Amino acid sequence: MLKQYLEVGKVTNIHGLNGEVKVQPWADSPEFLCQFKTLYVDDAHWPIKVERARVHKNMVIIKFEGPTDVPSAMSLRGAVLHIDRADANLPQGAFFLADIYGLEVRDAATGEVLGKIADVLTLPANNVYVVKGGSRELMIPAVPQFIAETNIQEGFVRVNMMEGL
Repeated sequence: MLKQYLEVGKVTNIHGLNGEVKVQPWADSPEFLCQFKTLYVDDAHWPIKVERARVHKNMVIIKFEGPTDVPSAMSLRGAVLHIDRADANLPQGAFFLADIYGLEVRDAATGEVLGKIADVLTLPANNVYVVKGGSRELMIPAVPQFIAETNIQEGFVRVNMMEGL
């Protein structure tokens, strides 16, 4: 089952004197975070309305409804922000990394089950799926050359195995 709320960043500090906060985004780009009108705070997922958001030096500066001064903005420091999956507009074929953890990984040629996705390394060039199965661990680059199919609904990823992988 897919999670309704997904972590997208953390409030690291205040910004200015008018209740704005600085958020470290946990997304492919900080711009992604700027599209949401409501974010949800911590594991309680209490909603907080966004008045405005902008990117500043790979961080996102957000003015929420409510905090209007430094002390009230400081109360949000350290908070983990979430989005509601239903509010996100993902391009066709795109998915959240949170959705692929635990998916079964199969060899596209033979159908052999290689293991499950245990971790995703987000490296500068591309993501790498860490697949654990039995006593082995595979590291598979998440690029079209290696990933034949990602099927979130059916719960599997098919990969093109190559010599040395």
